[in-house]
Amino acid sequence: MALMPFTDAMAAILKGADALPEEMVQIEDAFHRVLARDIASLRTQPPEAMSAMDGYAVRAADVTVGAKLKVIGEISAGKPFDRALAAGEAARIFTGGVVPAGSDTVVIQEDTARDGDIVTINEAVPVGKNIRPAGVDFNEGDVLLRAGTRLADRDLALAAGMNHPQLPVHRRPVVAMLATGDELVLPGATPGPGQIVLSNGYALRALARAEGADVIDLGIARDTLESTTAAIRRAIDLNVDVLITTGGASVGDHDLVQQSLVAAGIEMSFWKIAMRPGKPMMHGRRGGMRVIGLPGNPVSSYVCGFLFMVPLLRALSGRSEVQHVREAAVLGRDLAANDQREDYLRTRLEWQDGKLVATPVMKQDSSLLGNLAVAEGLLVRVPHAEAATAGDPCAIIRLPT
Repeated sequence: MALMPFTDAMAAILKGADALPEEMVQIEDAFHRVLARDIASLRTQPPEAMSAMDGYAVRAADVTVGAKLKVIGEISAGKPFDRALAAGEAARIFTGGVVPAGSDTVVIQEDTARDGDIVTINEAVPVGKNIRPAGVDFNEGDVLLRAGTRLADRDLALAAGMNHPQLPVHRRPVVAMLATGDELVLPGATPGPGQIVLSNGYALRALARAEGADVIDLGIARDTLESTTAAIRRAIDLNVDVLITTGGASVGDHDLVQQSLVAAGIEMSFWKIAMRPGKPMMHGRRGGMRVIGLPGNPVSSYVCGFLFMVPLLRALSGRSEVQHVREAAVLGRDLAANDQREDYLRTRLEWQDGKLVATPVMKQDSSLLGNLAVAEGLLVRVPHAEAATAGDPCAIIRLPT
């Protein structure tokens, strides 16, 4: 099978990746969930004109410097006044208090002097000063939150202010993750001869959870067709939306993932892509379950998971924007010409003289977790890119922090 271009692989993975069904959740549980429908306000905010300061509600026509007005009452938040102001009258008002009928401005208390029920005005103010008009924030019926919005903390405050106790959101994607390989042991174990400590799953599960997915760890399958196929069938029985496998995606005698996927009824759409790191990557589907087979090398696994799994989860979650944003930068060092594979170089980022400078780490081997950990972005080089020198323009994708 020929190497599939990166863009074609991305298109295959996202094809038909429609948002998962809607469910209603309490607003308290809606953080970082994705709205399934537009949300309109159920109320006007503020519902009436309110004072923005502590002071006196008055008529602007009465507040010349030195004017003396009779204080006829007090207004605090939640306790509106029961009568209108007449000429020559004032009402003590506190922040959030409803501005009484007959008044059209508020003089702050620092610009007054009080003696019993008489207040002296020391500073004239225009009509509307220190008043928040009704609806200055929003009005009933205003659509303030749109479908596809991933709800941030401020969005929850807005939804609450709009008087929504529950919100319609898309169901979270359920992701199963399966590592493969006789050589793998869990962190904390003492590796035997030829064994290595499993690291891929921890980063991938964190990536998936950061995108709002529920994650199931299927553990480690041994290098047999029976063990790998059985683990894949567990994912099918669990009715997961996405199965992520790591390892066993190459062409060796012990790389059995593709055979196991086919044996479990997965229809494969591609195997091997024209990118580095990550050439031995697979994708397939079985009904509603999507499969991404990631390479076993930890850097390849992470980079491919970040580039492909994350957009897929965003699409299934109902996000309006799913693709990673590419930013303009300049090279921090010279680079040789590229071959037919699209490169995603682990790179450091820094600002110099107002420019974002991307300096790829010197060692790009797909097994080097240390270099992955210090990288802040991926520098993208298209296939057959010509040699480039420091200062040349380039494109980067920032990695999560």
